[in-house]
This record gives sequence, C-alpha cells and structure tokens, in this order.
Amino acid sequence: MRSIHKIQVRSYASSAKGYTHYFAGAPLNRLAWLRTSPGFLNAVVRSPETRWVLFNEGKPLLATPPTGTAALARLSTQDVLALLGPEPFFSQAQNPGDAAPADVKELQAARMHGPPVVFLGLHETVEGAHALPSTEFSARQGAEAVVARIQGTPYFSLDVSDVAPANVDAALQGSQPGRDGAKLEFVDGRAAMSLIDQFDSGVFSVARTLVDWTARNKFCAGCGSPVYTLWAGWKHGCTSLLPWAAKSAEKPCPTSKALNNYMHPRTDPVVIILTVSPDNSKILLGRNRNWPKNFYSALAGFVEPGESHEDTVQRELWEEAGVKVLGMKYSSTQPWPFPANVMAGYYAVADPSEPVRTDLDNELEDARWFTREEVLSVLANADGASAKQAPKWDSGVEENAPAAEDAAKTKNEPLFKGPPANAMAGVLISHWAHGKVDVSLRQDGDLL
Repeated sequence: MRSIHKIQVRSYASSAKGYTHYFAGAPLNRLAWLRTSPGFLNAVVRSPETRWVLFNEGKPLLATPPTGTAALARLSTQDVLALLGPEPFFSQAQNPGDAAPADVKELQAARMHGPPVVFLGLHETVEGAHALPSTEFSARQGAEAVVARIQGTPYFSLDVSDVAPANVDAALQGSQPGRDGAKLEFVDGRAAMSLIDQFDSGVFSVARTLVDWTARNKFCAGCGSPVYTLWAGWKHGCTSLLPWAAKSAEKPCPTSKALNNYMHPRTDPVVIILTVSPDNSKILLGRNRNWPKNFYSALAGFVEPGESHEDTVQRELWEEAGVKVLGMKYSSTQPWPFPANVMAGYYAVADPSEPVRTDLDNELEDARWFTREEVLSVLANADGASAKQAPKWDSGVEENAPAAEDAAKTKNEPLFKGPPANAMAGVLISHWAHGKVDVSLRQDGDLL
C-alpha cells in the first residue's frame, strides 16, 4: 500500500447546475453594493413587497396555515413595524430618532437602537431581471429610483430575542398570517430541517448565521469595547471609534485602520470524510462517545490553521481512527448555519484490512466498516435514515443520548442510525450507497 506521503489527489467538483445541497443555492441576490446605502435600505424597508423572517434565540419563526405545510413565516414591514425601534432604521446617530451624517464612515448604515436587523437580499421573481452593481442600480441614482427598478421580494431578518415577549406575541397575532389563522411558532433550527423547503433553507442559512454572529459577538476583539452593526448587519463597528466616544490617551482600537476580519462574519470550514475501501465495496463510519445510541456517521473535523482541506482529511482520519489515506476525491460544499460553518465533503480511500483504532484521541467510541448491502438496508429503513434526534456534532457542545435511545433493540431496528439525508454526511453516504459516485483505487494508486 502507498505511504501517506504519496497521496494522489483528484477533485471532481459538480457542475454549476449539478447537485445543490440543503442550505445552499444562495436563492437571494444579496445586493452587497447597497449595504452601505442608508437611503436605499430605509426606502426598501417601506416597500410593500418587503418580507421579514424572525428569529428568537436562534429559532426561526415558522408559519403553518390551516391547510398546508410549514414554511418560514414571511411578515410584512407593517406586521413588524412596532418591533423595529425608531426611524431611521439605518444610519442611526447617538440619540434615537437622529440620522447620522452621510460622510461618517463609522456610521454607514449603522443601527444603534432597536433589535438586530440584517438586509438579506432580493428574491428576483421575474425571469431575466437581475440587479447588478451597474448605473441603474447604483446608490447614486437615488433610493426611490433603485427601489422602483428592482423586481422581486426584498428580505430582512429580525432578531427578537431581547424584545419583550408580550410585544412579540402582539405583533404575531396582529400580522397577516396570524389573522389568516396560521400557526406561528419559533422552532429549533435542526427540527426545521425536516419542515422547510430548499428555497427557505437557503434564506434560513444566511439569516441564522448572521443572527447568531451578532448575538455571540458583543464586544470588539481588538480592544474589548461594545460593538454595534454597520452595513445593514454585515459588519461590526467598535463603539470606541464613534464620533461621540470619549477620547482616551491609549492607542486607538486597531480596527480604526486597515481591514480587520474579526469585524466581519466568519465561516469556519469543516471536512466531512466518507472513507471507502479500494474496491468501493465498504465504507468506514464512526460514532462519537456522546452521540445517541447506535448513531454512526462519516468522520469529520475542523480545518486548523496552516492546513489545506486535504491536510485536514489526512490528520482527522489518522487521529480519530488510525487510518492512513491512500487517496481522496473532493465532492462538494454545504453551508451549515449551526452556527457558521461550511462543510467540505470528501471521499477518502483506505485499506479495510488495516486495524482501526479509537484509542488515540478518544473522540470516537467505535469505528467500523460497513458493506454496501448493510448501508442500503439502513437507508431503506424509516428509522435508519436518521436518528430521531440527530446529535449536535457541529455545535461544540456534546449531548448525552436521550433515555429513549437506550431502549433495547427491536426486531425492526436498523443495524445503525445515520445522519439526516439533507446533511453533508447523509448525502455522501447515500450517493455512494446508490452508486452515484465511484471511489475506487487503481493499481497505480490513482482514483477512478
């Protein structure tokens, strides 16, 4: 067998019109060049076409009509107006109700007052109508002119976590969906994965990531001062640099100069690795010691500083299972908003005759090889496609298995339970099991 230093790497990224993962597809034109334009933002908030998606403690608001299926609740500006705080909604100054001077960069589309709001983008519903950073869609044309030219539905997110519950309830009951009899409920994000469709998943993905980023990052990483949002929620600013901030003899916050990536949303890369035997007949799956009983999935790990994705694939398989990689293929990536990751899927090839070890970093309780027939039987079982409560392997907080998972096996219980079908690991497993991808190792060590 080849040594780990002679790995043959070949990628096979899908075409632009190929497989689109859940949470992916970027269904909105984000109009990023207009995020710094308070005129555009304040005008588009007032558009009757604008819709708002709400979050409470990271949970999206879903609407289930009397006859129909659940979807992200889409509220109008009129529905949420009482929750937004004082106008102007963007480029706010020190005192509520005051507008910031247009020439102060520290106040570009800033929000100082009211709950966090993010401009998500525009769902363009007219075929061939795509807003571009061109003259007719430039902020220099005037806000009203730009808003009149865009065709589609503008989307904003609103985080009501710190809004009085009574005020939120009143707004929901008085909203159009509420008056129409829809059930409005804040639902756990992972539970929503089995309820909302592909389009909504893409809107949810960007919205929840930004909502979570602002909720988690309250203070400047450069100097420790509180932060506020700029650029319609897409950037943080340090309050020590505001025009009215008290001047200090100490050095100014380092964010006052150059580009500082900690003031922008971050996305942490993770590799999801489905390990396949050289003859393409078996896959290696593992279970974390804190996962629900009998739950197995592809191995995974965060990309560390100074690593390429390929480096991480090799390191994670070696650290977690003592497996040497003979080759690998890139599959695709998936945004993962729990809280802010991009999952890079890889197929790796390893020798199933070599011993598998779980006593190295002690992260795994077990790792074993499964045949294609075994995997197909699990996928065909209603209880095997995913555990009743999939583990939060991406959150950094391990959870013990629910008591119900500890019950004795029934005769209909599958050999193991796998990840959700719309998660990267579930897609990799399903595509391999159903022959949609061939990961074989030729005699010369290259991948087919």
